[in-house]
Amino acid sequence: MVEFWRRHDAMEARLSRPLTERMLDLARVSPRMHVLDVACGRGEPAVPAAHRVGPQGRVLGIDLVDGVLEIARERARREGLENISFQVADAEALQVGARTFDAATVRWGLMYMRAPERALASIHRALKPDGALVIASWVEPARVPWASLARQTLERYREVPPLPRADEPGVFRHADPAVLETALTRTGFSVVASEEWDVPVVEASDAHGLLTWIRQLGGPIVKLAGELPEPQQRAWEAEFLSELERRRTGDTLSLGGVTRLTLGTALAGGVG
Repeated sequence: MVEFWRRHDAMEARLSRPLTERMLDLARVSPRMHVLDVACGRGEPAVPAAHRVGPQGRVLGIDLVDGVLEIARERARREGLENISFQVADAEALQVGARTFDAATVRWGLMYMRAPERALASIHRALKPDGALVIASWVEPARVPWASLARQTLERYREVPPLPRADEPGVFRHADPAVLETALTRTGFSVVASEEWDVPVVEASDAHGLLTWIRQLGGPIVKLAGELPEPQQRAWEAEFLSELERRRTGDTLSLGGVTRLTLGTALAGGVG
């Protein structure tokens, strides 16, 4: 997946930039602040945060995969940032010092963790009292076509296993806002606000370009589609391309979904 994200990094960062900026706005990221970006991947929103905090601020981005962190390091060097660092670390056992950061962000990462409440407790320990935590997570499948449209069309051609449960890692783990809000409350946060954003994650000149992106992204649905007999594969592909083309609004086609941003505040006396 490292090469996949390297190939599409600039596009995805551009398309999702308004969401990134909104996350930083909600966290009130400003000059001199220290910011922790958990599951930062290729540097979103860590790199934009580094621009905001300025030379007297500091940003730390952590992720489990050093390959994607190298993409973030390269971007930070290109943009002349010296106030940001990246390290391989497990958010569920984070060791970055207690009460070190003014704000933290987690964009599309918490739902994939084995034990998200352990990660939230680690983040709580790293935040100063009243520090902000902003989490981006996807809503229900019907409103997240980048992750659900291929599944929906494939269901007409073969049996498809059910989506992971709310207590299992997956794209829709926190689709129900109550699940995430309960986890935040249990780990010492006060839930302050929640809002939804419609975000494109991929664009192409035609439906074939979007299908190529989905195939390169991979996953169980792509594998199941590849197991169909060739005539059914062609039929599924034609139907899927038609569904994608219906979404055209101009010279390009895009695919994305609705993201929920949840703002929490670290309570001084919380369990974290």
